[in-house]
Amino acid sequence: MNQALPTGGTYVCHGITWAHGDPRLLLAPLPDGPLVYAGITGQRLGYRASGTGRWCTGRYRFADRVRVEAVACPDRAPAEAGGQCGGCTSRDEFRFAHHFHSGGHVPDALAAYMAQPHWLYLATFADGTTKVGTAAEPRKRSRLDEQGALMATYLAKSPDGRAVRFVEDALTRHLGLTQTVRATAKLTALAELRDLGPARTAHERHLAQATETFTAMSMPTTVEPWTPPGEGDLLRAPGTERARYPHDPREGEHGLKVLSCVGSQVLATLEGDDLPYVLDLGVLKGHRITLGSEFTSPTAAVQSALF
Repeated sequence: MNQALPTGGTYVCHGITWAHGDPRLLLAPLPDGPLVYAGITGQRLGYRASGTGRWCTGRYRFADRVRVEAVACPDRAPAEAGGQCGGCTSRDEFRFAHHFHSGGHVPDALAAYMAQPHWLYLATFADGTTKVGTAAEPRKRSRLDEQGALMATYLAKSPDGRAVRFVEDALTRHLGLTQTVRATAKLTALAELRDLGPARTAHERHLAQATETFTAMSMPTTVEPWTPPGEGDLLRAPGTERARYPHDPREGEHGLKVLSCVGSQVLATLEGDDLPYVLDLGVLKGHRITLGSEFTSPTAAVQSALF
């Protein structure tokens, strides 16, 4: 259920999710209670971050044979390796998905999930970097929406998750395409975005190379363009005045009016300041935040990135 941003309370932030078709802040209330999916676009986000410690962001469980859902840590425990506590790690069967195609332990629920159709896609970011990735059929749309790309194309549909991972690795070997892009690189590129041309050229080149590789491997393609969600239009527009947010979102008080969202990156304004700022709300994942309309950002004295 889509909910308005709570007016108060303290939460463990799970970051931004696009699982429901639009960007929402995913919050685990303290000391307990169900996860809150709060819409952010067009809303004011006022909060104070504790700035200390990282907290478990729970796990994913299989809702049925083809879907997974987020589950909050029942103990709201401190995080250990991988952003989870030991208890949530031991119960998280989905964690084996990343190495599913290379052997090892495969829980029955994960095997059933991976047996459904998967998609292979190419996603190109504001700096022209293109990554190759995969998504299960139910996550076909939301997986790409959360990436923070400027443009993307579905390249092929695979009968299952094992086969698609081998194809993903093949494109990485043959074309040198990465499978991960750092969040800091996405943020910097969006903050400095001037022209869509270089990213579009890079995407078209990589798409043509991938298609040629498929042909050489006698593999069929199912080319289908991804349509970027409207919530990101303003942030993807290269003529939009902007500057990088000069404060650490993980510390202190902040008050932001969210104008646009691409992945976990947002374009927002501050009270009494007309200059939009770009920042990554994804860095709040694992941090405790207290929500409230009384919280405001420190005064910012910066120059627009377009001048």
